[in-house]
Amino acid sequence: MGMSLPCNSIALDYIAGMKNEAPSSVTGTLDDFLCFSVYSTGLAVNRFYKPLLDRLGLTYLQYLLIVLLREKDGQTVSEIGEQLFLESSTLTPLIKRMEAAGHLTRRRDSKDERVVRVSLTDQGRELATQASCIPQEVFEGLGMSLEELRSLDGALKILRKRLFQQAR
Repeated sequence: MGMSLPCNSIALDYIAGMKNEAPSSVTGTLDDFLCFSVYSTGLAVNRFYKPLLDRLGLTYLQYLLIVLLREKDGQTVSEIGEQLFLESSTLTPLIKRMEAAGHLTRRRDSKDERVVRVSLTDQGRELATQASCIPQEVFEGLGMSLEELRSLDGALKILRKRLFQQAR
């Protein structure tokens, strides 16, 4: 009597499709797992951005926050958290460090004291201007066409959306 795998057929079909083998015969190597591809790509993105951001004295999350506030200044902490997919326990220390560095200010909303709004300082706006060349440097450094990058970006956004929907 054969041993059954503790996986459902959808997962087995997914893995089999990657290897072009029958579903019940595949257990998959680490490189065959989508989660590992996404995880390791995230690490590679951080490594790729690090020298670009080091010259500005920013971490990757700080860079994302600067970009977000440059797009729309004066956002609430909860709005920022939603857009960056961060919990307040991660976001609050990030904002406080950037405030201490002189890049941001926090202030209570005049209509609702419970709401904290975050804004760029003049120094933060200058930093955002300096950081505005990073997307072009990334594009040039990746050596991919604009069409390839847009397609990849679209696929990643669909994946993210579906994963968040399933994680609820």
